[in-house]
Amino acid sequence: MPRRTKAEAEATREALLDAAEEVFYDNGVARTSLEQIARHAGMTRGAVYWHFKNKADLFHALLDRVRMPFEEMMDEVRDTTDVDSPLETLRLACLNGLTRIEQPKSRRIHAILLHRCEFFSDINPLEMQNRLVEECQAGMREQFRYAHELGLLKPHLSPDTASRLLQTTLGGLIHDWLRNPERFSLQEEGREVVNTLFRLMRYEP
Repeated sequence: MPRRTKAEAEATREALLDAAEEVFYDNGVARTSLEQIARHAGMTRGAVYWHFKNKADLFHALLDRVRMPFEEMMDEVRDTTDVDSPLETLRLACLNGLTRIEQPKSRRIHAILLHRCEFFSDINPLEMQNRLVEECQAGMREQFRYAHELGLLKPHLSPDTASRLLQTTLGGLIHDWLRNPERFSLQEEGREVVNTLFRLMRYEP
């Protein structure tokens, strides 16, 4: 492959990821070849291998496009608001996350991971999903423990149970929405569900 500038190489990589997103979404991951992705991008298969070791490497790069680590979501709220309550910070981070998932690119990539990705070679979608859930739940549990120490959680509600409630609520909501995104707005429905859940969990003396 001829030598390219860093900007050109990055543009090629992004174009391949765009193509992979579209073809994975239409055909599923297992039924998509790197040759199909290259053709869809108007490139050769050599261009794919220049940027990605294999299909699993490309798939992980696609997920990284929309994945925002839990702590970064919390930092985003802290940097843009004056909120100092761990419960309120967590609530706003959840709402921001749902808004982000509803964006077209994020919606397609989450749909690929949850509904269009089968066990294939070195791609294990269940392991990826579990890793994301465990990371989020660990971050949630830390915030709920802090809220518990401050007396912000209802006395009978443990941080572990609170984090499980929030994780399963968000997971169920996202799964339902991804099956048929036209049925309801994830952002609007999610705001009502998340706000209601936090009202139920918050201690009001």
